[in-house]
Amino acid sequence: VQLQASGGGLVQVGESLRLSCRPSGRTFSDSAVSWFRQAPGTDREFVAGITKNQRTKYYADSVKGRFTISEDNAKSAVYLQMDSLRPEDAAVYYCAAGRVICSGYGCPNMRRGTAYDSWGQGTQVTVSS
Repeated sequence: VQLQASGGGLVQVGESLRLSCRPSGRTFSDSAVSWFRQAPGTDREFVAGITKNQRTKYYADSVKGRFTISEDNAKSAVYLQMDSLRPEDAAVYYCAAGRVICSGYGCPNMRRGTAYDSWGQGTQVTVSS
């Protein structure tokens, strides 16, 4: 499935952005959906995700309390509300979807990029100090 990510931009430290991820021609009803990010010279890292069945939400420790992942009632879009942005949040953000199987406490597969089979094109987030 094709994913369309949008909402990135340039903000000041402490400001907010909301990213959106929409699938083309379908919904997320049978998929886990997550956001990952990658800054220059670093590995891609998990940011936040919603599991496939229970719609449980998980967050990276670095964004807990500042970022919120949500979805609309029709499961036609997933959002990442990013508040209190910091310079270290600057990266290209990618949404990803897939039938990620949760096994084990905390659903570790959610944090593995290889567990997803669909990726959006990425949206740039720049945080200026």
